[in-house]
Amino acid sequence: QVQLVESGGGLVQPGGSLRLSCVASGFALDSYSIGWFRQAPGKAREGVSCVSSDGSTTYVDSVKGRFNISRDNAKNTVYLQMNSLKSEDSAVYYCTVGLQGCSGRHAFWGQGTQVTVSS
Repeated sequence: QVQLVESGGGLVQPGGSLRLSCVASGFALDSYSIGWFRQAPGKAREGVSCVSSDGSTTYVDSVKGRFNISRDNAKNTVYLQMNSLKSEDSAVYYCTVGLQGCSGRHAFWGQGTQVTVSS
């Protein structure tokens, strides 16, 4: 079964750092684009970052210079390194498979991992 499992969220202070992990099973992650999305209460779902199968990366403007997406093909895992965290980064974060690249349809959403940035 194709599955993505997110982990690494938690409670952090503003300015802190956190690394999220997305572990894939049932397929070779390096053959696909993998995206990170987030959704906060009362807010629309937002695409945060994506790494394409060719290795190119994209970021939403609000996280450029603070977040970094990377993949470890040997571990079938994609990471989202989040630095200089702000309260507005608080959300549930999901990783997804971009079936036809980063700009196409995304599927196989996991349960998500909660990131809370407070005080």
